[in-house]
Amino acid sequence: MNDANYTIANLAQASGVGVETVRYYERRGLIAQPARAGASYRRYGGDHVHRIRFIRRAQELGFNLGEIETLLELEDGTDRRTIRRIAGARLEEIRRRLADLKRMERVLAHLLHECAAHQKAPRCPIITAIAQDRDS
Repeated sequence: MNDANYTIANLAQASGVGVETVRYYERRGLIAQPARAGASYRRYGGDHVHRIRFIRRAQELGFNLGEIETLLELEDGTDRRTIRRIAGARLEEIRRRLADLKRMERVLAHLLHECAAHQKAPRCPIITAIAQDRDS
């Protein structure tokens, strides 16, 4: 396909997203909506594919659409301080989530061990722990 010959369905397929995602990105202002050529379909270009793939990769790294919008504005890479600030904040959030996941892993492993070790207990330690009110 030449540069401006993607229909919205072709664009979605080439970018690895659904048509509704393309429309959503247009509504959010993340990608430009091309003008119609007469009464025909809108035609998208390779720059649209590149931009949607950028959005998808950023989402895979955990960036939210607000952050991605800012990154797209900074895509030329000249304001590295702002880019580092955004990426650093995302990294800190990921580290917080990992710490939470590690804590959950330890608690669940402990509960599984307790359940296996106390099979004759009247209540399962896993159910007891889940049902327990944290404020009491």
